[in-house]
Amino acid sequence: MNVLMIGSECAPFVKTGGLADVLGSLPQALREEGHDVRIVLPKYEDMSDEWKMQLTTSQTFNIEMGWRNQYAGIEFIEYDGIIVYFIDNEYYFKRSNLYGYDDEAERFVFFNKAIMEMIRKMEWKPDVLHCHDWQSGLIPVLLHTHYGNDPYFHDMKTVFTIHNLKYQGVYPDAVLYDLLGLDEHMMTTGGLEFFGNINFMKAALNFADHITTVSETYAKEIQTPYYGENLDGVLRERSRKISGIVNGIDVQAYNPLKDQSLAFPYRSSLMKKAQNKMWLQEELGLPVNKDIPMIGIVSRLVEQKGFDLVGRIIDELLDQEDLQLVVLGTGEYEYEQMIQWAQSKYPKKLSANIMFSEPLSRQVYAASDFFLMPSRFEPCGIGQLIALRYLTAPIVRETGGLADTVQPFSEKTGEGNGFTFTNYNAHDMLFTIRRAIETYNDSEAWKQLVKNMVQSQFPWKYSANQYSELYEATLE
Repeated sequence: MNVLMIGSECAPFVKTGGLADVLGSLPQALREEGHDVRIVLPKYEDMSDEWKMQLTTSQTFNIEMGWRNQYAGIEFIEYDGIIVYFIDNEYYFKRSNLYGYDDEAERFVFFNKAIMEMIRKMEWKPDVLHCHDWQSGLIPVLLHTHYGNDPYFHDMKTVFTIHNLKYQGVYPDAVLYDLLGLDEHMMTTGGLEFFGNINFMKAALNFADHITTVSETYAKEIQTPYYGENLDGVLRERSRKISGIVNGIDVQAYNPLKDQSLAFPYRSSLMKKAQNKMWLQEELGLPVNKDIPMIGIVSRLVEQKGFDLVGRIIDELLDQEDLQLVVLGTGEYEYEQMIQWAQSKYPKKLSANIMFSEPLSRQVYAASDFFLMPSRFEPCGIGQLIALRYLTAPIVRETGGLADTVQPFSEKTGEGNGFTFTNYNAHDMLFTIRRAIETYNDSEAWKQLVKNMVQSQFPWKYSANQYSELYEATLE
């Protein structure tokens, strides 16, 4: 099949979050399944000159944006056998950041319209338009409205993937009439209307041929009021067209045996893993001790990731337990301050690294015995998957993709690959951390857990196979 992946970011070209990792890895796995997969992105100023210098212009045209007539250039590059297209317009995309502007609606209306015109003018014809998150949410609407009578598009199907339902693209209804050229028939519950505004995410949920999200549990959770972000009703109506497919990771990019960021590469050797711990302890100024359990956190420091729970028990945890905690990330001021305060109080137990560094993140994964991820909600999560790859036992709350990928370890049966707790409760989390430390101190149980982690990997090929089956079913 010919599949066009549509999204607002993709590694290695531009990245702010997990969406970029998915678009950077899934197409390659689908290509190995035999599909011709291509990607289309905005051409941001943020892209490095290294990439920009390799781009070739394939076509140019103008897009009507209300009373405006805007230039659109289509540039492309072939990267690892995948053709990646970039929508060029300096007015919309030559800016210092990817997101966060007052004219965000106009920018991504333009992006969606330009893609549809690009498709019509291409020699290569996609069978499936696979749209990712709200920034591409208008593609299914345009396919049914402006392009609904064009025979060229009649056999094309749309799949829309929700990476995080919290971010929806909600804007005033003037966007509908001015920029999209649609009428009041779309200002309905079955259209784009959302509490008097329009909603790009809702548009896709109503018009896509199939909806996916990035784990089976999250697919069920978002159909409830607690997780549904005011779209649970729409999702329940379309429940037969919703699938959950858990993300994978690039097991070559995240390979502790070949990771150049590590002081001591390893495959499954606990001795070499302990050497990484001692190396990082020395680097961060913590007491060097291979036997002390180390908990790593690599995360955005935000409420969604469970840092209010961490704040409630961090004093009790560090005061009463013999362990080390290494935190890497940036985020909301109150959580940054909380982590730095705890470091000042417990300098021999906590290393606060309020920044982001890709090499340091990998060193934390490799050095830590545990990886803490107590999210309030988590569509899929990539941290726990990387942790398992580096044989670092996840401690997670049972939500979304965390519930689908981490099974609680049982000393009785010897099954499980990590530690979990159900309720969003700080002391449930603390109890689980203490149970994890007890397992660490039981050498036989710990060896069994590590063995389970070795066998618990999530390469993209499994997910790609599920997407292949989904595309085929959608095209039938």
